[in-house]
Amino acid sequence: MTQRPHTPIGVLTRGTTGHNRLRRSDRWLVHSPRVRTALLSAADPLVVDLGYGALPVTTLELAARLRSVRPDVRVVGLEIHPERVAAARAAAPAEVEFALGGFELAGLRPVLVRAFNVLRQYPVDAVPGAWDVMRSRVAPGGLVVDGTCDELGRRCAWVLLDSAGPVSLTLACDPFAIDRPSDLAERLPKVLIHHNVPGQPIHRLLTAADRAWASAAGHGVFGPRIRWRAMLDLLAEEDFPVEPPRRRMRDGVLTVPWATVAPP
Repeated sequence: MTQRPHTPIGVLTRGTTGHNRLRRSDRWLVHSPRVRTALLSAADPLVVDLGYGALPVTTLELAARLRSVRPDVRVVGLEIHPERVAAARAAAPAEVEFALGGFELAGLRPVLVRAFNVLRQYPVDAVPGAWDVMRSRVAPGGLVVDGTCDELGRRCAWVLLDSAGPVSLTLACDPFAIDRPSDLAERLPKVLIHHNVPGQPIHRLLTAADRAWASAAGHGVFGPRIRWRAMLDLLAEEDFPVEPPRRRMRDGVLTVPWATVAPP
């Protein structure tokens, strides 16, 4: 029996992209214990890059960086626009695949899905359904990353999800490119951006981060990366469950459990 093709679930998005735009999320994925465990323990290390845009550059970069964790990783870029898929297939090396697909993941069962700057372009009430579809399609133990960043990738935010739901929120930036942590509010994932108002958990976190950033101003003489680390220490002292940073920290990264920022 001939298998019927999968109908992509989703709508066409703008497709803007650029070289190294997603480098901060890539670096986080490579070093995240949760992601590394999922990749290293998978019988089939399949990764889907959903909605890579008009050019496949970020998919190719993702594949190259994940191979430092697992050399046999398989990366498939999915787009719902046939012309984008055809262009990617013509330009990309054979070791990275491209296919037509949306939130249904083209029938694949990946261990990791990255969907960056996709749901940002959807109405907020579409987010839970899209999350549910993607989570239902990943392999056992699989993970989904729903993220957003600016055009140059200097300000980013993403949610990590597993089969049970959201796990954590990460804010990441070039510390040289911000005046205060709350500058990242404009790049919050769709599920949170409308909740950045007084009384909401995400607003409480960003306000506390700005306060700690100001208190750590003296560390600025050693550079904004050292100041960012001091800010994280101050947040931890205020009992925010901040994930400890890596020893060598190129990016400003703030990761907290989802429960810390979940809308009521």
